[in-house]
Amino acid sequence: MRKKHDYKKWGSVIALSCVILGVAAASWLAPQDPNVQISPAVNRYLAPSSNHWFGTDQFGRDVFSRVLHGGRLSLFIALVVVCGSVLFGVLYGAISGYAGGIPDQILMRMVDVFLAFPLLFLTVTCVAIFGSGVFFLVIVLILTGWMDIARLVRAEVQSLKQRPFVLRAQAAGLRPARILLRHLIPNVTGIVVTAAIIRVADVILMESTLSFLGLGVQPPTASWGSIINDGRAVLASAWWVVAFPGLAIVVTIASLHLAAESLQHGKR
Repeated sequence: MRKKHDYKKWGSVIALSCVILGVAAASWLAPQDPNVQISPAVNRYLAPSSNHWFGTDQFGRDVFSRVLHGGRLSLFIALVVVCGSVLFGVLYGAISGYAGGIPDQILMRMVDVFLAFPLLFLTVTCVAIFGSGVFFLVIVLILTGWMDIARLVRAEVQSLKQRPFVLRAQAAGLRPARILLRHLIPNVTGIVVTAAIIRVADVILMESTLSFLGLGVQPPTASWGSIINDGRAVLASAWWVVAFPGLAIVVTIASLHLAAESLQHGKR
């Protein structure tokens, strides 16, 4: 059983490392501009070859270059969104859990109101209100992605605040803000890191979905979702336009979930 866990752990690490290194070195591995149309009449829908490893799309753009550069943007959006969501969610949940009583009930009812709406519906509604584009997409995903982390941290803080080290800090007259920052929040780091890794996978999937629907990253900028949208009309004849960005999404999300599972298993 241990050996199976090690295989999953190292497999996820290797796969995720390949994805990160690939998108980080996109300019070197795929020097072609991902957004420039190159003789569309001649180069459109070329099958994968030594000249174009992932083929070309309807505008003669190199799909390999677009997948790598699009992955860089998708991962950047995911990391920024998760950092913002974690920061707000941890502070919100920690304050709610430590305060207890009526303030806790009010804060949690507000979370319940947000969670009552399906996440995709809420996100699409916010995008329709605030507009599309990378900046607005990041803001919307942060605003709609902090609730689960807040509830997780709140439950953990409620348990921790009964521990002797917190009671001693209270008896010493330390202010609540100092107790939160120095004693409680550092002790929820482990579960927050695991939740954040899973949240990165969720954001990548959500961003890809919105870009596919035309509500996220706008053409001609490449992202995995927008590339799939470009190829959906020619799936039977030019499968490579959809297959390679789709495979990148699957590998990245699966690797992140396996990494989170391995991290959680290692704490037991």
